[in-house]
Formats: sequence, C-alpha cells, structure tokens
Amino acid sequence: MKSIIKAPNVLMPNEKVDMTKWAVVACDQFTSQPEYWQKLAEFVGDAPSTLNVIFPEAYLSKDNQPIIDNINANMKKYLEQGIWKDIGKCMVLVDRRTALTPRRLGLVLAVDLEAYSFVREDHALIRATEGTVIERIPPRKKIRINAPVELPHIMLLIDDREQKIIENLYENRESLEKLYDFDLNMDGGHITGYKITDTDAVIEKLNKLMDKDYLKRLYGDSDEVMQFAVGDGNHSLATAKACWEEIKKTVPQDQWDTHPARFALVEVENLHDQGLVFEPIHRAVFNVEKDFFDGFKAICNGEADCLIYTADKGEEKIKLPKNAAVAVGRVQEYIDAYIKTHPNASVDYVHGLEDLKGVVDKAKDAVGITLPPLDKNDLFDYVLKVGAFPRKTFSMGEAAEKRYYVESKKIR
Repeated sequence: MKSIIKAPNVLMPNEKVDMTKWAVVACDQFTSQPEYWQKLAEFVGDAPSTLNVIFPEAYLSKDNQPIIDNINANMKKYLEQGIWKDIGKCMVLVDRRTALTPRRLGLVLAVDLEAYSFVREDHALIRATEGTVIERIPPRKKIRINAPVELPHIMLLIDDREQKIIENLYENRESLEKLYDFDLNMDGGHITGYKITDTDAVIEKLNKLMDKDYLKRLYGDSDEVMQFAVGDGNHSLATAKACWEEIKKTVPQDQWDTHPARFALVEVENLHDQGLVFEPIHRAVFNVEKDFFDGFKAICNGEADCLIYTADKGEEKIKLPKNAAVAVGRVQEYIDAYIKTHPNASVDYVHGLEDLKGVVDKAKDAVGITLPPLDKNDLFDYVLKVGAFPRKTFSMGEAAEKRYYVESKKIR
C-alpha cells in the first residue's frame, strides 16, 4: 500500500522575525471574545505575524472578501520579501508546554487528502471524529482557494499505546537540529521545534500502526483500518479536501501525485501522550427565553454532574449522561430544535468553565451549559465501530493550549 504520509517542504519565518509575535493561536478559538484578538493585535503591532495571514473566526461576517484579499496579499508579500524561507523536506518534532500541561509532543508532516473523508462509509485511512457541518466549509473555502500558503491548526491522532514513535524521537532530540525555542504570546506557554530529516524511518514506523495483527489486538476482529483520527481542525481538513477537488478539475491527471495542494500540513500527536488531555466543549446559548429552561430541565437526567449558568442566577447543578457522546447528542439536539423555533437565538462553543462564564456574563439573556468529558481511550474504537461523535464533543486541551501557527507550506 502506498504511504499517505509525506515529508513536506516546510516554510519557516527567517531568523530576523520575532517568533513570539509570529506565532498565534488557532483562528477558531475565542470566537465570542473579540477582545482577545484585539489585545493580540496590539501586541503584534506592525511585526511580521501569522495574525496577518489567518482569519480569526471572531470576525466572520457576511462581507469577508476584503479581509480575505488582504490575507492573500500578505501571504504573497511574505513570500516575496523572504519573511518565509523554505527549510527543505523535513518533519518537525514539537515540544509544547503550557501552564496546564508540562509537556505535549507532536510531529508536523503532510498527509494525502485523497486518504481523508468525513463520510464513514468511505472507510478512509484518515477519519473525522466529530460530525461535520457542511455549511461551515464554504466560508473557509473562500479563504483557502486562492491562498498560496497553508498554515495548519489540524491535529491528527495515532493510537501508539507503546509510545515508540514520537516519544522515541523526543528521547533522541539532542541529535536533531533545533529550529525554534520561544515563549508563546497570550499565555500560550512555551514551544520548541526540532528538524527531522530521516523521515523515511518515521514514515515506516507510522505505517506499522496499520498492521492487521496490531489492529486486531487493539480493537478485535474487524476489517476496518484507520491510520489517523482527526483530533482538531476537522473543518479545516474538510476545506482543504474540497479545495483539492476543485484544483483537480484544472490540473492534468499526471500532475496530481505531486501537486502541493494534494497534501495537507498537520501536526500528529499520540492519543496516549500524557500531556494530551481531553476537555469537554461547553455550550453558550444566546437570546433565550423562559421556555428554554423549562424544556431543557426535562432532558437533564443522568449520572454526570454538570452545570447550567446564567449571569443573574449563577451556577445550578444538572445531571447529564456520563457517556459524553450521548450527553452531547442530547444537549445539541435540544439546542438545535430550540434555535429553529426561536430565530433570535444562537449558540457558540466555548472551552473552559471560566471562559464560558465570561461569555455569558457579557451577553444578554444567555445561558451556559457544561458537558461531561470524553474518555480519550474510547476514541479510536468508537470511530472505527460507530462513526464520528456528535459535533463539538471534545477538545484537546483548553483554548490557550490549542495549536499555534508556526510552520507552513506552499499549496500553489
């Protein structure tokens, strides 16, 4: 079987760039907290920064084209001025440390978009772990379709229970070239990156995770094979796939195998990394009326202690199913039905209890709902045998622990 993994030509900022101002958190974080992005912009100032080549979703509106045009212009400028430099074909070993996590390891590489699908019936080697909202792809597609460069916050998971791949690379990090080592802005912690040039050996080890005997030992008798599960950034990966399908129509088929847009840059993490903590994603519902609470209380029966929060009444305990997939499905179904009959109501997805309270406190007629955490050890088995979890079931860490944009890759 042909490998779906590739060592990409990685783009890094040149040595004159202030890395603390360069790297910013994933664009889909702090969507109800524009003040976060305003403070970040003030810190960055006029310095070269990935903030200038991404679209924070806190600012999404109906007329996004001027912002998108500016992003593409900034990408072109960074390439022309040499702010981005090509460091050659390689992978990057990432050591991320935050106030909550002493160490979380990752491996930046490229994967073949032909091997990804969010449709369970496709039996893809790269599968979505959450429900994919098709309506979220078009606005992202507008940003990517003409962009010359991609900056990923996509994080894929492997089920390496013996911790012999990424962890072994880290144990031998002294033999690797250090690419960067700096503090992240906005309480993001610290990050260190090491260049890996012996990529064939890494690819071989990653491909062994698809060995049928290994899979049978983990998941029992099954013909299903999955190499990667999408841990974060599923809609970004779905957008990359949608753009590649468009590009294929304009490129001769004999060029498909080598076209840079066919391969998406991702960070791979081991599901069993001790620094990888699964957190629930809470719901903030806006412009609710009294009938919201009357109906919601009726679905609150289960074993897990969760909270419902409003600015005027504070916290109130509720009971939801302990199984995260069941709990999220039940709550989301209720919220979706409520919004359909109450056009002014809306929902946002918030990481962390304190951030949830902050969002609710600033909004009128808002309610926050906490949800139980997912046991990460159930993830691969569930996706293989059942399919994707309900959308926004889990988060890999708190918002400030999300992936920061450092590496990038040409897609044109």
